[in-house]
Amino acid sequence: MISIYIAEDQQLLLGALEALLNLEDDMEIVGKGKSGQEAVDYVHKHQPDVCIMDIEMPEKTGLEAAEELKALDCKLVILTTFARSGYFQRALQAGVSAYLLKDSSSDELAQAIRLVVEGKRVYAPELMDDVFRETNPLTEREKAVLSLIADGKSTKEISIELDIKIGTVRNYVSVILEKLDVKNRIEAVTHSKEKGWFS
Repeated sequence: MISIYIAEDQQLLLGALEALLNLEDDMEIVGKGKSGQEAVDYVHKHQPDVCIMDIEMPEKTGLEAAEELKALDCKLVILTTFARSGYFQRALQAGVSAYLLKDSSSDELAQAIRLVVEGKRVYAPELMDDVFRETNPLTEREKAVLSLIADGKSTKEISIELDIKIGTVRNYVSVILEKLDVKNRIEAVTHSKEKGWFS
């Protein structure tokens, strides 16, 4: 019997997932919660075979929870509405065994659970396309500038930290905005985070 914990902050969906998976002869829902923190606490204490998590939850996101649970034997399955390559990249780094979208059928979810218990990995096909298609267009120096922007540094502070002229920093910022096809620094940081190009 495959023991499963479900973390999902939408009560209706949580109940539906529990009901559907309990219909499977080889699966049993042993626990459920509404936050990433509850998932971390439960898995550490009870070590179920599989933990299914949404991404956007209170206290701790599914990705943050996955990063904390990476070292355990429990197989981690992300079930989300977000087909964002950035989220997917973070999930891969956290050692997630499956990343599925909520429009998957209950049969697909059940089959994915069986596969991950066997040691296989299951990822939504549309996300795999994104991973191979999208690469970061920025040079290492441009990435360094953007990282400092993300840290809230001003043009002057960036120039001091990287030991370059203020005008050079402005040039880098212009190139970054053009390459990422965004209007300002905030959009550049947001865009890069969504693509998973930095944490």
